[in-house]
Amino acid sequence: MPVTTAAKAGIAVIGLGYVGLPLALALAGRYTVTGLDLDRERVAELARGHDRTGEVAAEVIGQSTLTIVDDPAAISGADVFIVAVPTPVDEQNKPDLEMLRAACRVVGGALRKGAVVVFESTVYPGVTEDVCGAELEAASGLVSGSDFFLGYSPERVNPGDPEHRIERIVKVVSGQTPEVGTLLAEIYGSITTAGVYLAKDIKTAEAAKVIENAQRDINIAFVNEVAQILDTSDISVHDVLETAATKWNFLDFRPGLVGGHCIGVDPYYLAHLAASVGHQPEVILAGRRINDGMGTFVAERIAARLSALGTGGGEARVLVLGLTFKEDVPDLRNSRVADLVAGLGAHGHRIDVHDPLADAEEALQFYGIQLLADIEAAHGYDCVVAAVAHGAYRSFSAETLARLVRPGGLVADVKGMWRALALPEGMRRWQL
Repeated sequence: MPVTTAAKAGIAVIGLGYVGLPLALALAGRYTVTGLDLDRERVAELARGHDRTGEVAAEVIGQSTLTIVDDPAAISGADVFIVAVPTPVDEQNKPDLEMLRAACRVVGGALRKGAVVVFESTVYPGVTEDVCGAELEAASGLVSGSDFFLGYSPERVNPGDPEHRIERIVKVVSGQTPEVGTLLAEIYGSITTAGVYLAKDIKTAEAAKVIENAQRDINIAFVNEVAQILDTSDISVHDVLETAATKWNFLDFRPGLVGGHCIGVDPYYLAHLAASVGHQPEVILAGRRINDGMGTFVAERIAARLSALGTGGGEARVLVLGLTFKEDVPDLRNSRVADLVAGLGAHGHRIDVHDPLADAEEALQFYGIQLLADIEAAHGYDCVVAAVAHGAYRSFSAETLARLVRPGGLVADVKGMWRALALPEGMRRWQL
């Protein structure tokens, strides 16, 4: 049995990123909560009220009772531990559980009998009980299921989306025992107005999470493949989707460069599970191949149009707008825009990249890309590529584009965000 009731729970949240920080702050409104992050720079920033992810305002952090630490000793003896660390893939697109294992070792050193350890990280079914349970046992000397208990409550936050925050979404919870499930339902239910859903068991909740993003990935892959087909006939997929969306049951997914730490990663976790039980996944990996190749496809189409303009053989000046994996967020992890930049560079073009939200040091570290500091001074490019639909770019006027692009140059609108904008006379337009 868990050692505590929901009303008396002392909670520790491990990992204060996109998922952990908003969760810890929400819980701190009702419970005694300590947030642990081993990145000392991150903790120092949060102590100053700065959230580099842009998800939480300084005043929210400043007014919270959340205790933020970088010392694992500070979480010793908590009743409930919630682990929210990244679960990426390696260079072979295999699940990389090292950060999850490391978090388990930290938590294991702080466990006492009766404690509950909950995981929010995306995993394939079986990881919570088989992998994390074993790591916690080894680190603590306690026995899973009798000395301490496991739970799983998959994160569902949507970075950059103010509507679907932790306080407004249905929270799936699951427990190793019925009592643990009830405890977690009470805790999470106290911070969301949308309610909780108690899954049958931990593996069911793990599977539900991993297919949520895989399903979205497959739907976007379908639209991306349609965009590739229609491009051969000079038909804009955005025009087609707008027309098709008038049907009541049409699923309105949009094309683009699918990256990030969820949709671009989670299908590989499902594929790993499939392979481990002897099933060869087809649809899942087909979707991944299409989406992973979209940056290269876009680069090829733009290069072909530059060639038609007489600049294909010799170093066209190209400005790529946006590098983060998604509009209006600063997250650079697994951005497929880097593939687009590399593809254009392979054709000999000179590429500048601008992003008002991305961290310049991270861009250089992750992708070797030196971000353009001042777009106000930029002008006279042969081509401007709208790769990420940041708000700053969506508001561009025809006059702005006339400054950025030389007369007769090309505007490549990957996201279709300037479809309604009348371009200056002579300027060429290409969009998916």
